[in-house]
Amino acid sequence: MNRAEAITVSNLAVYYRTVEALKSINLTVQPSRVTGMIGPNGAGKSTLMKAMLGLINVSSGSVLYEGKPLYENLHQVAYVPQRSQIDWSYPATVWDVVMMGRVRKTGWFRRFSAVSRHTAAAALERVQMLSYKNRPIGQLSGGQQQRVFLARSLAQEAEIFFFDEPFVGVDQKTENIIFEIFKELAKAGKIVLVVNHDLGESIANFDDLILLNKELIAVGNRETVLQEEKLNQAYGGKVIFFSEMNPPLAA
Repeated sequence: MNRAEAITVSNLAVYYRTVEALKSINLTVQPSRVTGMIGPNGAGKSTLMKAMLGLINVSSGSVLYEGKPLYENLHQVAYVPQRSQIDWSYPATVWDVVMMGRVRKTGWFRRFSAVSRHTAAAALERVQMLSYKNRPIGQLSGGQQQRVFLARSLAQEAEIFFFDEPFVGVDQKTENIIFEIFKELAKAGKIVLVVNHDLGESIANFDDLILLNKELIAVGNRETVLQEEKLNQAYGGKVIFFSEMNPPLAA
């Protein structure tokens, strides 16, 4: 079993012109754990994920993986952005989208091997979407689209998996499938980092949590992070969240 090293974020800061989006973030994302990033709207969750990947400029700090900046290891990263950032009118089939996950291993303008086609088919089968392989991606429901992009990430055979709000607009079946696969990836020693906006019952599916509101409020296992004082600090007042000890709990 391959086991990824941890990702270490040190003193990371991001400014949008004169506005401070993230302030001195220090944390470690461990392999073999499903890690959720939570916080209110505008807290900088997506910003932190993009900054870690080198998709936006940082003002200071570093993000290291295997002794190098994470953006130099993107061949080991599978990243699924928010659905709102994807052009669903693009004329691609489900199969086309999943095979995009094999381009890095195959090379541009080269024929896909039988191994790549088998890997893509297995990924679609795992998310229960193989029968839709010839369907235009734009004709699928939100949950089906999310499952296809999850299949594309699986086809990449990456060590690190980043998902930005994968549960927005999806059905319960899709949410269950996604969490099952997240747990399988963690069990295989992968890094799984997920931006999540829901503090409901689904929060129990995460091993670790990162609580953010432009600065790091708390990081650790669920019991460490889901404390009333820390949640109120992040969300600026009373918030209803799920507690395994006493669900639901009004904080």
